[in-house]
Amino acid sequence: MRKILLSSIIIIIGITFLSRLSYLQIFSFSADQVLEDPAIKAIYDYPERGYIYDRDGKLLVGNDPAYDVMVIPREVKPLDTIEFCGLLNISKEKFVEKLRKARVYSPRLPSVLVPQLSKEDYAGLQEKMRKYEGFYIQKRSLRYYDTKSAANVLGYISEVNEADLAKNKYYVQGELKGRTGVERYYEDILRGRKGVQYIQKDRFNRDIGPYKNGALDTLPEQGKQISLTLDKTLQEYGELLMNGKRGGIVAIEPSSGEILSMISGPTYDPSLLVGRQRSKNYTRLYYDTIANPTWDRSIHAQQPPGSPFKTLNALIALQEGVMNKFSKIRCYNGFYVGKKKKGCHCGGGIRNMNSGIYLSCNAYFAGTFRKIFEKYNTTDEGMDVWEKHMKSFGLGNYLGYDLPFGQKGRIPNKAYYDKWYGDNRWSSSFIISNAIGQGEVLATPVQLANMTAAIANRGYFFTPHVLKKIEGKEITNPKFTEAKHTTIDPEHFEPVIQGMAAVYKKGTARWLQIPGVNIAGKTGTAENFTKIDGVRTQLTDHSVFVAFAPIERPKIAIAVYIENGYYGSRYAGHIASLMVEKYIKGKITRTDLEKKMLEKTLEREYAKPYSGEAFEINEYVW
Repeated sequence: MRKILLSSIIIIIGITFLSRLSYLQIFSFSADQVLEDPAIKAIYDYPERGYIYDRDGKLLVGNDPAYDVMVIPREVKPLDTIEFCGLLNISKEKFVEKLRKARVYSPRLPSVLVPQLSKEDYAGLQEKMRKYEGFYIQKRSLRYYDTKSAANVLGYISEVNEADLAKNKYYVQGELKGRTGVERYYEDILRGRKGVQYIQKDRFNRDIGPYKNGALDTLPEQGKQISLTLDKTLQEYGELLMNGKRGGIVAIEPSSGEILSMISGPTYDPSLLVGRQRSKNYTRLYYDTIANPTWDRSIHAQQPPGSPFKTLNALIALQEGVMNKFSKIRCYNGFYVGKKKKGCHCGGGIRNMNSGIYLSCNAYFAGTFRKIFEKYNTTDEGMDVWEKHMKSFGLGNYLGYDLPFGQKGRIPNKAYYDKWYGDNRWSSSFIISNAIGQGEVLATPVQLANMTAAIANRGYFFTPHVLKKIEGKEITNPKFTEAKHTTIDPEHFEPVIQGMAAVYKKGTARWLQIPGVNIAGKTGTAENFTKIDGVRTQLTDHSVFVAFAPIERPKIAIAVYIENGYYGSRYAGHIASLMVEKYIKGKITRTDLEKKMLEKTLEREYAKPYSGEAFEINEYVW
């Protein structure tokens, strides 16, 4: 009986071990475990990244073939280093350093020695690679740009670094990934999935065939093609207009939140960040601290919004019932805060809401701002209401667009002013500059465009976004397809829109009318101060403009901000007018204005000596 029991135990234990071993071998042996075996090497097959098109199916980004020279350090045999470096067109010192880094990464896994050879370099090298054991050539694709525009939106790809490898086990040394823009935000969609082939090696380190007859091998999956909301023609045209100018332009389709153009000036040709010169070119662009071409002003530049902000204060006053479109305020060529007079350029006289908007009267909106606060028993209550209304337009917070970076601007709250003045020690007169888009308020160009879209829609907006389709299928993400409603009732928008229409008919932009197009807009001219050698110095004003058209069924809402661009209807107004006409009509009828904007630059203004890009908040705006 004991013999039977002992035999049974031994058999059961044996079966258990065999079952577990079979399970590990057949079912649970993962790719990661395979790579831990020094007798197995992996050969990767990289797919092409997905193509990128504009809203009308025009190609923006495609692929070109390229070739990487790979190295497996432990398989390297003695070689003629000078000859090999000559073929690779690199120095011996760089070769040694690259080989050292490859050994640190892994002696048995492949690393990139020389990336991104051209077809010409590859042709001259492939026949001689058999002489150099441990090295081989791997085909991959690099980005090809069918446009010289939209670098800030499209972004670029570059080789993964140690932080990337530690964060995401999918990547291996030498792979490329999206770094900025669309390439980064939609990396998982665009990159596809690499294939892998596992090769068994014998004890002499010779290849003897596919591991497990290729049971674990996978085929590459092509990256998905995507269509952006950008209008390629409009984007390229806007960048031409920004020649020699600094600032941002954002155009949005109000009915969908789709970004039609997103321009930052100065910019650069995206093809500069492709190929073996990428690192050198990026360093040159990044360290250009004067023009800052890699800094996306359309989503990063937080500036005082200027007079376009007056339209929101008018809407709040209507919603709060403290003003109506007939309410009048007298302008004495400015307004007083205590005994100090703040300036105005409207010419003075009695203003109602319509004339206050189209003549951009500072006094009218200072009075409007005061009335909003006077409705409430305390300044704190008034501030809470004002802040809530402003933030409902997407200001003072991240909009949630599908680009990796950006700034949230600023809508100050009571805590902000309590910190500066003390609790219950300030009133609306302390912050009166907020009435005219100065003071402590800050907004980015994309926020100004979104604000304008909300006005065009009479009270709602869609989160601005740049993705339109994936593999031909429209996006249905509710984040981008569900409307966000402001705190202002729809009926209050008409008086403000009528005032914005009058800006073109008889106001500050009357010479910028577009034949055959009903357009509503608002100029802004923000004074620009900075400190030079410790002295507060006035520089050339910034030019601001927002607009939408047609008024009846808006197709485009646009914001233009030009640094040192003089008054609002000069550079920003001209550019906005041309962009709107280009998009709606498909052509420009005012060719003299177009020629002027294409040729005129502000380089002389930017050459004036002043420190940094600090734009000091001030009390005057038109």
